[in-house]
Amino acid sequence: MDAQAPPDADPRFEQAVAVLKAVADTTRFQVLWALTQREHAVGQLAELVGAHVAAVSQHLARLRAAGLVVSRREGTRIFYRVAGDHVRTLLEGAVVASQAPPAGATDQAPATAAVAAGEAAVARGAARGRLRARPAPGA
Repeated sequence: MDAQAPPDADPRFEQAVAVLKAVADTTRFQVLWALTQREHAVGQLAELVGAHVAAVSQHLARLRAAGLVVSRREGTRIFYRVAGDHVRTLLEGAVVASQAPPAGATDQAPATAAVAAGEAAVARGAARGRLRARPAPGA
């Protein structure tokens, strides 16, 4: 079986896979989650996720190449933010998917409960001083 995409594969699928690969790393996911809450400099992100600045810079380069983050320069500092609301939607979708019951299970929790579980995980990270929880809409 050939694992490569057929020559006439839809380029949107290839781009979608590139985005999923970019998010498929715990540190990059945490960086993106933090950036959905507000703009951060590289040093701030490194502190939030507990990684070296150089490593976070490499992760940000990968996220920028996938079109998930954008940057702006202020003097010698570079600030990053998510490229749009679609990034938070993607992350929340991943949380929902990770909380989905096994195939064939009859008791399915609502998607909002899965997102709440993701928010709780972020709150636990905040309690350890790593990530800040985003307030719920309308709160």
